[in-house]
Amino acid sequence: MKFTKTTEQDSKYNDLEEMNISKLLFSINKEDKTVPFAVEKALPQIEKLTEQIVLKLNEGGRLFYIGAGTSGRLGILDASECPPTFGVPHELVIGLIAGGDYAIRKAVEFAEDSTNQGWKDLQEHKISSKDIVVGIAASGTTPYVISALKECNKNDIITGCITCNQNSPLALTAMYPIEVIVGPEFVTGSSRMKAGTAQKLVLNMLSTASMIQLGRVKGNKMVDMQLSNNKLVDRGIKMLTSELNIDQERASELLKKYGSVRKAIKKFTNE
Repeated sequence: MKFTKTTEQDSKYNDLEEMNISKLLFSINKEDKTVPFAVEKALPQIEKLTEQIVLKLNEGGRLFYIGAGTSGRLGILDASECPPTFGVPHELVIGLIAGGDYAIRKAVEFAEDSTNQGWKDLQEHKISSKDIVVGIAASGTTPYVISALKECNKNDIITGCITCNQNSPLALTAMYPIEVIVGPEFVTGSSRMKAGTAQKLVLNMLSTASMIQLGRVKGNKMVDMQLSNNKLVDRGIKMLTSELNIDQERASELLKKYGSVRKAIKKFTNE
């Protein structure tokens, strides 16, 4: 199949600067509505990669996301939310971006064009065959990501990817590719829009489904969440009142004593 960058094709809309705000927002929203359907078509691919992630994490490995620009930032976002949401170590899910941490806030010129820095960044974390690496690139052509995955393949490290162009070099490199074909962007080439939304939805699926499979959720509650602010403490209290059929005062006491919803439930039920 011929490789075509649909993410770079001309927008279906023209003369955007002549649209009023209402028309702009309506049109953007119309395009955004197509994204979940594109993700749905990729569910079999998402399932295969999720299975591999669960397998590696269960065996003591780590999950790495690696990307550039928007894609890299989305990977870092998903990785950074796993510890507070599921109570896992910060080293379990790691996000890497071309250009390093500085690039999270500001673009680093030509960082994504490097054909050796991606692998170097992974090596700094002592990457091994116990781990799994997911490359993220809307275009599917980012050298920083592709070259990193090629080196992983050579070193028996399981690789996956999330891209928004079919039959891209990245998808052909990854062992477990995910291709979410969202088509042209509202603003031509602005892949932070539909493509970025698609990548975020897929990342939500990969990490959430994996953490549930690892036992980090009870029922439908985040019982291992970090109690790092008053909102989360209040949520924990509500979980305990519902789960244990106790009043808020008792729930608050248990939460303060044991420091987590899961531990409080376990200790209370064993009393």
